[in-house]
Amino acid sequence: MKKGIPHMILKTVLILVVFGVAVFGALIGYVCIREAGIQKDPGKIEADYDAVIVLGAEVKPDGEPSVQLAWRLDAAADVYRRKQVPVVVCGAQGKHEPRPEAEVMADYLEEKGIPKTMILLDSESFNTDQNIANARKLLSEVPGEIRKVIVVTSDYHVPRALALAEDYGLSATGIGSPCKPEYWFKNHSRESLAWVKYWLNKFLGLKL
Repeated sequence: MKKGIPHMILKTVLILVVFGVAVFGALIGYVCIREAGIQKDPGKIEADYDAVIVLGAEVKPDGEPSVQLAWRLDAAADVYRRKQVPVVVCGAQGKHEPRPEAEVMADYLEEKGIPKTMILLDSESFNTDQNIANARKLLSEVPGEIRKVIVVTSDYHVPRALALAEDYGLSATGIGSPCKPEYWFKNHSRESLAWVKYWLNKFLGLKL
């Protein structure tokens, strides 16, 4: 009888591992399906928006935007050229970053020709939820009515950002910038777990 205990434990562990892998695979599949419906060409969007929200990403130690952040900003600049509206840049200063992401983003967009007066800085947000909440607050102080916003971030990240925007009462659509191929699995894995956190927060009221 005792000899069967290790076998049962091993069997249980294997079942749990297989189940965990299956759930994780399903989550990544969910992220990919949601991502597939995201518009990635700023030239194909209708110019019926009143503001742009750009979500931050890594700033390199030399103070320059990472490649993925630069791609987000390039997309945001294209969106701005279609319609000159306020642009909110979001991102605090990470542990290994020399400056807040929002400041670096603002400088980059100014170099792209967007006037400083059209850029609003949120340099206090550390995650997507805070990005959207702080951007909404900044836009509420802008003269005139903000009816619709465009959220610009990496393609895999857009669907959750839009879900949060809806939670905060914003009418939003999104533009997805590319994800570096070598970071595809890392980014999609992290985004899968972020969706779990989002659902737990929204439906169970947990503050994770």
